[in-house]
Amino acid sequence: MKDIFLLDLDDTLFDFRRGEREQILDTLAHFGVSPTPRMAERFHEINDGLWKGLEQGRVTRERLLTLRFEMLFAEFDLTGDAALLQRHYFEGMSQRAYLLDGAKDFLSVLGTRGRRYAVTNGSAFVQSRRLAAAGIDKDFDAVFISEIVGFNKPSPAYAGYVKSHIPDFDCSRAVWVGDSLTSDMGCAQAMGVDFILFRPGGRSAGYDGPFAQSYPQALALIDAI
Repeated sequence: MKDIFLLDLDDTLFDFRRGEREQILDTLAHFGVSPTPRMAERFHEINDGLWKGLEQGRVTRERLLTLRFEMLFAEFDLTGDAALLQRHYFEGMSQRAYLLDGAKDFLSVLGTRGRRYAVTNGSAFVQSRRLAAAGIDKDFDAVFISEIVGFNKPSPAYAGYVKSHIPDFDCSRAVWVGDSLTSDMGCAQAMGVDFILFRPGGRSAGYDGPFAQSYPQALALIDAI
């Protein structure tokens, strides 16, 4: 029986894509740029690529935060202060706490079954405020934010930290639910726990493991593994 639940946040509980899109458009407009849908899409692609680089140790968190704006501006021949844009972007993202449909109920059901832990690579400033804004900060027994932990997912050091900070941790009783095959599945493997890929948009190419497109499907898989 599973009673230790390790839950990613962005695109697993939070609708990160919606918040990111709204906030980059707002940030660009705030600094005098006429934003376009293509700019928002390219920001997502750049941002996603850099976060994957962070997972692989190819870029630092500090550099990533401003580099994404520098790259976007270079591509669209724009000018601006990346540090100022970054601060405005962070302030706005910290309040765009859009939960995916059914996420609150999913957390409530898991709460009747055992302990819930948030496991995220997101920034401490943004994630802590979004959890509070969404009203789910008290739903977790602990929140493991990589910036605070000192190691990024999916490093063995992050996995080890989480294991050592969960009382009476038992691999056979734990399950990790997340949307990423790199950071989430990689961490689950490092910890030796079962993994469920959660992606409402469809299964990732080449992945044939446990997969859920909805929270009821995730709960059914948790019961089955």
